[in-house]
Order: sequence, then structure tokens, then C-alpha cells
Amino acid sequence: MADNILHATDADFASKTAQGIVLVDFYADWCGPCRMIAPILEKVAVKLNGKATVLKVNTDEAAQAATQLRITSIPTMIIYKEGKEVSRHVGIKDEKGLISWVESHL
Repeated sequence: MADNILHATDADFASKTAQGIVLVDFYADWCGPCRMIAPILEKVAVKLNGKATVLKVNTDEAAQAATQLRITSIPTMIIYKEGKEVSRHVGIKDEKGLISWVESHL
């Protein structure tokens, strides 16, 4: 996993999404589409470095956060701005689409 991507658990999810723009990827290791988007997110994290944070949340390990946020399909990506959800996408986006989606909330 790229050094530019952070990981969150139930315990630290709120603190890691509290400041700035954070793109959160809810995923599971067994999920094929989640594995497909992982290298795209690594590139996005490098390109957005300093502008936004990319955060991954394993729904099997952080089930409480996933349940509270009503994550019913993965991959689900949510953009947080200063701790508040501002946009949500279910499924895969390409690198260009992800970058412009995040930049539209800067």
C-alpha cells in the first residue's frame, strides 16, 4: 500500500476524517472490485498529496463505522470536508474521475 494512503479503524475514524478534505474508500480484502480500485487510489493519493487525504477503511475490521454510515455495497467512497460527508459514490471510478470528483470539493 502506498505511503500516501492512511487506514482507519472504528476507534480513529472520526479523528481521521475531522479536518480537511478526506476521500474514504470502504473496502474488503475479498472484494474483487475493491482490489481493482486499489492501484487507482494509490495514484490518486500521490496526485492529491497536500490537497486531500486518501483513507481506507476495511469494512470487515471496522464494522461499526460501516454500519453507522449505512455502507451496504463496496467499494463505497465518501468525501468528507471538515468531518462532514459531502459526497458519496458506490462502485469504481477511474483515476481522472476520482481526482476531479475530489477537486470539485476543495
